[in-house]
Amino acid sequence: MKIKTKLIISFCIILFVPSGLAFMTIVFFQKIQMAEFARLHGLTELEGDAIQESLRVLNQLPPEELREICGHFILTILLILGVTAALLIGWIYQSMITPMKKLQIAADNIRDGNLDFSVDYQEKDEIGQLAKSFEEMRQRLKDSAEEKISNEKENRALISNIAHDLKTPITAVKGYAEGIMDGVANTPEKVDKYVRTIYNKANEMDTLINELTFYTKIDTNRIPYNFAKLNVSKYFADCVEEIGMDLESKGIGLSYYNYVDEDVLIIADPEQLRRVVGNIISNSVKYMNKVNGFINIRIKDVGDFIQVEMEDNGKGIAQRDLPYIFDRFYRTDSSRNSATGGSGIGLSIVKKIVEDHGGKIWATSKEDTGTIMYFVIRKYMQEEPQTVEV
Repeated sequence: MKIKTKLIISFCIILFVPSGLAFMTIVFFQKIQMAEFARLHGLTELEGDAIQESLRVLNQLPPEELREICGHFILTILLILGVTAALLIGWIYQSMITPMKKLQIAADNIRDGNLDFSVDYQEKDEIGQLAKSFEEMRQRLKDSAEEKISNEKENRALISNIAHDLKTPITAVKGYAEGIMDGVANTPEKVDKYVRTIYNKANEMDTLINELTFYTKIDTNRIPYNFAKLNVSKYFADCVEEIGMDLESKGIGLSYYNYVDEDVLIIADPEQLRRVVGNIISNSVKYMNKVNGFINIRIKDVGDFIQVEMEDNGKGIAQRDLPYIFDRFYRTDSSRNSATGGSGIGLSIVKKIVEDHGGKIWATSKEDTGTIMYFVIRKYMQEEPQTVEV
C-alpha cells in the first residue's frame, strides 16, 4: 500500500472517529439534560419513543449515579481515542520510520566505506522504491570500487612489466655503448655489430613506450581512428613486404597467400590495422622456439567479411591459457625473462582495435606445434543506385 493511501486512511480515521464520538457525546448529554429537566419539572413524557424510554430509565436514577455514568462514558471515549491514536502511530511508524532507520544504517555503512551489505526492500510503497534505488546505488558503488581496485592492480602490473622490460634493453645499450667507448669494439665489424645491437634495443624500448602510450588511450577510450577505404590486396601486400624484411633479418621464413579478389575493399584505419598485424607477428616471433621458424599469412573471402589467418610454428599455447590470451596483462609465460618479456597488453590492444572495426578475433593452438590467429573485418559494400521504371 502506498504512503499516500495510508495517509488518506489515517486522515479519515482521525476525522470520523472523534466526530462520531463527539456526536454520541452530544446526544448522550442532551438526553442527560432532558432527564434532569424532566426530573426538576415533573415531566413524564417527551416527543419520541427513544427519548421517552431514555427519560423513563434516567428518571429512575439518582443524580450521583447519573454523574458516575457520564464520567465512565467520557473515560470510554478517551480510551477509544487513545487506542485509535496508538494504532495509527504504530502503523505509520512501522511503515515509514523502520525502513528509514534501515536506510540510515545503510548510509552510515557507505560513509564508513563498507559496501558488503544489502538493503531489504520488500515493501511496494515509496519507501520500498527508495530502498530499491538505494540498493542499486550501493551495488554500483561496490562494482565501481572493485573495478577501481582491479584497474589500480592492472596499472601496477603494467608499470612493473614495463619497468622490468625496459631495464633489459637499457642495460644492453649501456653495456655496448661502454664497450665502444672503452675500445672493446676495436674493429669496424665489432663497432657495426655494437651499433646495430644498440639500435635494436632502442627499438625494443620504443615499442614498449608506444604500447604504454596506446594503452592509456585504450583505457580512456580515446583511440585516434582515421577510417578510410582500403584495397585489401594492395594493403596486405604492403604489410607483408614490410614485415618480411624484419623477419628475414631474424631468420624466420614468411609466406603470403591472398585468396581475395583484387577489387575487394574494407573500411579501416590503416595505421591501427597495421598495429594489429605487427603485434600478432611480434607475439609469434617472441615465442618462436624452432630453428627453422616460419609464419604464414593468408587472406580469405568469407562472405561479408575478409578473414586474416596468421600461422606460426612456435611453442604454441596451452589449452588452459587459450581463452585468456586477449585479456590485459595475461602472460602464458610467468618466468619473465628477456626472451619472452613484454608488457602483456599486446594482444589486448589487438582485440580492442579489431572489435572497434566491427570485427572479431580468436585463436587456435597446439603446444610444440604452433598457433593460428584469426581475425575478420567486414567488407565495404557499395550500394548500387536504385533504378525507377517510368
